[in-house]
Amino acid sequence: MKPRALKVYAGPRALAHLRERGLAPADVRVVPAAAGGPKGLILGPLDRWLFGHWLAGSTHTVHLLGASIGAWRMAAAAQPDADAALAQLTEDYITQTYEHAPGKPPTAREVSRVFGANLAARFPAGAPGPLQHATRRLHVFTSRGKGLLHREGRWRTPSGYLGAFAANLASRQAMGRWLERVVFSDPRDALPFPLHDYPARQVALDAGNLAPAIQASCSIPFWLEAVHDIPGGPLGAYWDGGITDYHLHLDYAAMSDGLVLYPHFQRTLVPGWLDKALKHRHRASPRLDNVIVLAPDPAWIATLPGGKLPDRSDFKTHARDEAERMRRWRLAVSAAQQLADDAARWTLRPHLDVLPL
Repeated sequence: MKPRALKVYAGPRALAHLRERGLAPADVRVVPAAAGGPKGLILGPLDRWLFGHWLAGSTHTVHLLGASIGAWRMAAAAQPDADAALAQLTEDYITQTYEHAPGKPPTAREVSRVFGANLAARFPAGAPGPLQHATRRLHVFTSRGKGLLHREGRWRTPSGYLGAFAANLASRQAMGRWLERVVFSDPRDALPFPLHDYPARQVALDAGNLAPAIQASCSIPFWLEAVHDIPGGPLGAYWDGGITDYHLHLDYAAMSDGLVLYPHFQRTLVPGWLDKALKHRHRASPRLDNVIVLAPDPAWIATLPGGKLPDRSDFKTHARDEAERMRRWRLAVSAAQQLADDAARWTLRPHLDVLPL
């Protein structure tokens, strides 16, 4: 038997639950999905097992939270055929290409145009989709600019993000003067915990703002254009949800019951994108007491092509050989089937081999 690729981590309350009662689909109330670009590809097989099979027969409400690629993943997971939609997402992400001048990266406008067309094809208006799922409730996290960042501009955007970076060094709350969290939420059921940790507001998700909200949540500053004035939301420029909520380190412990099952590409939950270098903000907190994280073992990651997860640097590394990038990413996704297989085996005896979060 192969060594396990999957590591399982749990907060204190979740760990006690696993030891006393194990884990059943009915225990899961929330599934978050982090930002992280191509790193999210490694979770494709695990997502397909989780949503296409293990949770497929659930009759209770499950809240799906996503930022950036996580929003795209969770929107696919709420489609009528989650397994097929998640498989298509992986294929779309791996095969993405953009027109560009020789030796230069594609423009943000071109990337936004191609990505927007893809979303329109995958989430067509009027078709059964995430807002019609019987039990799954989608919540798309975006970052709306304030002050200089209220509108995108050649000088406004870099100046505004410099201000946000400086403010974030002081505190996450201070960064809220530059960027607020706007969550586009399925109005059928409210989130089961508050969003009081950071300046935030919620907007009803509907057929008219579903695709713009997902595109905004995936709009990395300077790589894609901001999405302006999303229908139903406050006016302004909306960017990647990972800026304010990189790994969705939220107050899950405030839930009255149930657990959070978090497929992730690493053990730690970094609060915001600008916190990546601030290691003191990477530690687990009491807000994660009822969270179970399913993540790849670093030793297993070392066996992947290049000894790492797919990441955004691969676009530059293989700029002149996109077929090689696609080949490596396909190999990584194929290997990641072991994560899904390990998870399926672990759920049969979930009180074993769990590490503290």
